[in-house]
Amino acid sequence: MRQGLLITEPLRLRQIILDTETTGLEPSQGHRIIEIGAVELVNRRLSENRFHQYLNPDREIEAGAMAVHGITNEMLADKPRFADIAGDFLAFVRDSELVIHNAPFDVGFINNELALMRAADARIEDLCRILDTLKLARSRHPGQKNDLDSLCKRYHIDNSQRTLHGALLDAEILADVYLAMTGGQTALFQDVAQPATPGMTLAGQYLVDRDRSPLPVIRANAQEMEAHAAWMEEIDKKSGGKCVWKKFENPGGA
Repeated sequence: MRQGLLITEPLRLRQIILDTETTGLEPSQGHRIIEIGAVELVNRRLSENRFHQYLNPDREIEAGAMAVHGITNEMLADKPRFADIAGDFLAFVRDSELVIHNAPFDVGFINNELALMRAADARIEDLCRILDTLKLARSRHPGQKNDLDSLCKRYHIDNSQRTLHGALLDAEILADVYLAMTGGQTALFQDVAQPATPGMTLAGQYLVDRDRSPLPVIRANAQEMEAHAAWMEEIDKKSGGKCVWKKFENPGGA
C-alpha cells in the first residue's frame, strides 16, 4: 500500500505585527516616519523578537501629529535616520506576513522612505505579504467602528496603557486584537458580554498561551493505518471510485 506523505515538522508561519508613527499624514507632502514598532508571531504565538526604533526625520513634526503620539522634535534630534537602520529593519520583516492596521498608510510611508534612499526598485510588498486588519475588521463588523480602540473594547483587550499612540505599544495591542479577531469560537470560553479578567487579554486567557509547551504530535500506528486504508477502500467502492482522500494519499494513482 502506498501511503501519503507524513509531515515530520510543523509548518512555520511567521507574522510581524507592525505600526509606525509619523510627522504628518502624507508622505507626498514630505512627511516622514519617526517611530517603527514591530513584534513577531510564530505559528500564532508571540515570540521574544521585537524591533523598535525612533528616527530623526530631518523635518518638523506637525502639531496635530505631536498631539496624537507625544513625540517631540527634541526627542528625535540624536536618533538615527531611516537609512541607518533600513538594513536591520528589512532583515527583521523579510519573508514574513506583515499585519498592519490600515496597511496602506504604513506601507506608503515605508515605501516612501525606501524611495528616498534611492532604492527605486525596492517595495515592502516585494519582501513581505501584507495583511490589513482594518480591512479584515470591516468585513467582519460592517457598519461599526473598527479603529484599534473600538476593537479593543469589542474583544475585551486591555488597552489602558494607551493614553498616547506609540508604535511598539500599538503593535503589541494589535497582536492581541488580531489573535482574538481570528481565533474563532471564543464564545465557547467566555460570554462576550462579560469583561475579561483585569490586566489580561482575551487572547492571553483563551486563544493563545504564550508559555505553553509545544503540542505533542501523536502518529497513527501500523494497525490504525491499515484500518484507515480499509475504510478508504470501502468508501471508494460505495462512491464508485470518487473517494477524494485516496487521491491525496496516492496522487500518482499507483
